[in-house]
Amino acid sequence: MSAEGKNFEAITKAKAQHNKSCPFPPHTVRMHPYEIERMQWEEGDTIAGLLLEADPKLGTGAFRLICDGMEPPELELEETDVITAPAEPIYVPVGPAREDERTFDPLDPRG
Repeated sequence: MSAEGKNFEAITKAKAQHNKSCPFPPHTVRMHPYEIERMQWEEGDTIAGLLLEADPKLGTGAFRLICDGMEPPELELEETDVITAPAEPIYVPVGPAREDERTFDPLDPRG
């Protein structure tokens, strides 16, 4: 069996084992770039139903399956403006004040 066939078989077995033990199915297989080149695969290929990604942190001869339980997908967050309350009360006049009327102050205990 060729190296490519052996790797494909190992990835298929690892995927089946992963599916038995994790509720999140794998979506990506990561391998060292040298291994991808040696298999004559290319990053972005689909291997055993998984997206192939290069990861130079992995050692040669190894691969890693990735699922949403390990690396949740990025959520698109909507930015919103925050409106804060003013530091001091705002007084809104309800009409022009007459000179003979006292103005109402809600913070004045006399009313």
